[in-house]
Amino acid sequence: MTAASPWWTPHVHADRRPRLILRNAIAAGMRDWFARRDFVEVETSALQVSPGNEAHLSAFATEAIGPDGARQPLYLHTSPEFACKKLLAAGEERIFSLGAVWRNRERGPLHHPEFTMLEWYRVGETYESLMRDCAELVALAAERAGAKRFSFRGREADPFAEPERLSVAEAFMRHAGIDLLATVAADGSTDRAGLHAALVQARLRTAPDDNWADLFSRVMVEKIEPALGQGRATILFGYPISEAALARPSADDPRTAERFELYCCGVELANAFGELTDPAEQRRRFAAEMDEKQRVYGERYPIDEDFLATLAIMPQASGAALGFDRLVMLATGALRIDEVIWTPVVGS
Repeated sequence: MTAASPWWTPHVHADRRPRLILRNAIAAGMRDWFARRDFVEVETSALQVSPGNEAHLSAFATEAIGPDGARQPLYLHTSPEFACKKLLAAGEERIFSLGAVWRNRERGPLHHPEFTMLEWYRVGETYESLMRDCAELVALAAERAGAKRFSFRGREADPFAEPERLSVAEAFMRHAGIDLLATVAADGSTDRAGLHAALVQARLRTAPDDNWADLFSRVMVEKIEPALGQGRATILFGYPISEAALARPSADDPRTAERFELYCCGVELANAFGELTDPAEQRRRFAAEMDEKQRVYGERYPIDEDFLATLAIMPQASGAALGFDRLVMLATGALRIDEVIWTPVVGS
């Protein structure tokens, strides 16, 4: 089999260039959108003492060497989140970042080791405001690309339609016939046996060493995510508190968190939080995530103590992170993420 020509071959670049030019147009439109709403664009350092503390996010590690030869381990950030929240604590109220982030162990049609993330924060506003932002940004991307419909792997959606709002509990019942919150207690603890029994009844595969989170993820990947964002975008909200990451608990149900994800054509585009500002609770969550990372991957990342100190003075805020390249894919009809990246990372 003849190897494909590299992206820098003139005829390959000529084929790729129209989508890349549209990528630039979408980025320019987004910067204008945020500027008209009094957001300040920020550039955060890619090198951090911690790349983030989610169990299944893998980072690129490096080290800084000082003039005296002293070595300090550092990581390329998986998100600008920690740095952006420090800026909120410092006094910024509306900020956005559009820049590169890095995630190891990720490569495929929807994944690239280096990609562009759009992340933005609103101080003193609820995460419902971010739902409206997401709808407008999806429509903006379509408008800039001249797209009337989004499509991916046989699924289609109208980017100008108001997104469907669907709770995680409703999605589990609708698409898998599972009463998810029956396996979550008021204190946030989870019933592994109960969820396992529900998966067995739904004829979903399980493994003996699956924990509750593994079972939750399997239903999400196999039953729910493929069904989301068809006809119009879907905002999936009300995640169980054990899947809250950096989100605060919901005021109306302590079993769930102020977290939502945006899907279109079965593709996850964004993840958003009503931000947690309790340093002790965040430390507990980070420790639990790193224990899980140690169990699964045999490694753990340090905790950014400055970030936890930041939470003690950070104002109430909401924030969202959107995979810019994935949105460009949908807007331009690309089938792979590297088709809309100017210079893809070398690798298979």
